[in-house]
Amino acid sequence: MKQVSLTFSMLLFIAFFNACSVKSNINVSSPDKKVELTFENNEEGLTYQLNRNNEVLVGVSSISILPNIPVKILNTEINSVDTKWNPVWGQFSEIRDFYNEIVIHIEVDGKTGKLLSRVYNDGVGFRFELDDVTAEDQLDFYAEYNLASNDVFYYTVGEHPPVGPVAIGSLSDEQAKLSKMLLPVVVEKSNKNHLSFLESDLYSSKGFSTMTMNFNKKSGTLVSSSKPKYISEKVVTPWKVILFGDSAGDLVTSTVTVNLAAPCEIENTDWIKPGKTMWDWRVHGYTAPDGFVYGINTESYKRFIDFADKKGIEYFLIDASWYKRATKGHFELTPELDLEAVIAYAEDKDVELILYYDRKFGEYGDKELFPYFQSLGMHGIKYGFMGNNVQFSRDAISQSAASELLIDFHDSPVPFTGVRRTFPNAITREYCHAQQDSRKAFTPETFIKLALVNAIQGPLDMNNGNFDITGINAGKRQKGPKKLNSYLSTVVSEVARTLVVFSGLVCIPDAPEAYEAKADLFEFIQKMPVGKWDESRILNSKMGEYITTARRSKNDWFVGSVMNQKGGVLDIDLNFLEEGKIYEVTFYEDTPETDCKTNPEAYQIRKAKVKKGDVIKANMAPGGGHCMWIKSE
Repeated sequence: MKQVSLTFSMLLFIAFFNACSVKSNINVSSPDKKVELTFENNEEGLTYQLNRNNEVLVGVSSISILPNIPVKILNTEINSVDTKWNPVWGQFSEIRDFYNEIVIHIEVDGKTGKLLSRVYNDGVGFRFELDDVTAEDQLDFYAEYNLASNDVFYYTVGEHPPVGPVAIGSLSDEQAKLSKMLLPVVVEKSNKNHLSFLESDLYSSKGFSTMTMNFNKKSGTLVSSSKPKYISEKVVTPWKVILFGDSAGDLVTSTVTVNLAAPCEIENTDWIKPGKTMWDWRVHGYTAPDGFVYGINTESYKRFIDFADKKGIEYFLIDASWYKRATKGHFELTPELDLEAVIAYAEDKDVELILYYDRKFGEYGDKELFPYFQSLGMHGIKYGFMGNNVQFSRDAISQSAASELLIDFHDSPVPFTGVRRTFPNAITREYCHAQQDSRKAFTPETFIKLALVNAIQGPLDMNNGNFDITGINAGKRQKGPKKLNSYLSTVVSEVARTLVVFSGLVCIPDAPEAYEAKADLFEFIQKMPVGKWDESRILNSKMGEYITTARRSKNDWFVGSVMNQKGGVLDIDLNFLEEGKIYEVTFYEDTPETDCKTNPEAYQIRKAKVKKGDVIKANMAPGGGHCMWIKSE
């Protein structure tokens, strides 16, 4: 990745004081001067306050690295940085890293270090660095988030729908004992500001576990804790991040977390290619129009590969049960599957393969695993059942990169926000309640919450894009919803979801024949580039109600909207188009008869001309969607 400096970091030493002469208040503002971060140090410790547009985002709140130990401020300095860099893949082809930073040099419990705080126009990051640490030191990177009593928050809980809205001022004692509040947390403030609390660059912070969040009933604040399982002489914490914006959607496209992450550690990234993938897991048991029944066998996989080759789909993902068990250095393959024949067939068709590895089926040996997958000609690995183990997952990322493998983490993984900059082979992860996952019901409201909460931490493997919704709901798959007719969506909504949810690997879960039967609708997915976006915007967003995402690739724009079960109309302002140009737009729409419960597969396609400033009235059925492919003439 190339990094181009626009303005070299200006180092301004504000003061070199001893502890008694340092000002009690230390301030730094964002480059646009709309955000102000204020620190104060007193007998009770170091506190911060965050304001935006002269309104309080986070009231006076504690921040520490060694709890309950006074901090001595030695000196402070301010850096102003404005650079640009180009990610290997992402929501933007070029990212501006533009911030003002205050470095507070400290002494705490006889140890020297510093607190780094970077203030962006749309976010803030905090990180401690501490020297001369020993194993006896009880480190805890602790921060409070002092919010107003009428603010509400949402949070993720692994493979379940996000929780919220929860009103801070009305929490019961039981609710205050929240113990499984996972990152990110999203706050809707009474003054209409939106916040998110999460972390970045955990990968670089050796020894630290994932940041935990909780609610302190006594102080009435949300609190975060980052503790190391082991420490070395010099400690560098992850970044604690606060994102802010006017809408929930603003948080999803923020580049603060990737800017705070360490630069790319892979020297040659030419082999890292984002894209779309076919997937077999949700198709097992599907009967094609010609009577063929899909399963875990050679012929089924050849059908997937044929379709991928025909439609220009880059990958085919072979999920669990391609092997029966693993022992040290050996896989016992499923008898019905000739894996060598499938590999040769994919190579002949120019389709790359990604292969699942599930540790609950036995241990092959992690050090040998990645080179073995590479020797098979695999382009990636989907890694299952590793759990929230930071060091284990860190090793998996670096080891897969050494074997030139993309890695897709399955099953409530470590979020590792920002790691796609450091190791862009970390292509996606199932940090969500995935489509039909655990055979649970999946609603439009849940999807919209996931797209506005879980997606803030990075790319999601959510498996959107089912076309045979009626068949799935009728139980005609081995792995359909546990309760029949509980999978609520429309085919146009399914198409929109593949765009709305950002990922470096968009996994489409239905059968080739289901897509071929609606080839004109599948065109949107087929033509949509993945991962290599030049620009991304969230045009409309309201938690649990609706979302509109627009992404640009060169001169083409792809726009997708999803609506909750009430249905309705969204205004989509085309002000993002270039002035003076006429564009051809293809609309992929619900019909007046479409309904996520009674008629999910009805759709219509039409074309029109549009220009900058036009406002599209996107009519969506209950649980429906709306898509536009906009091309310049």
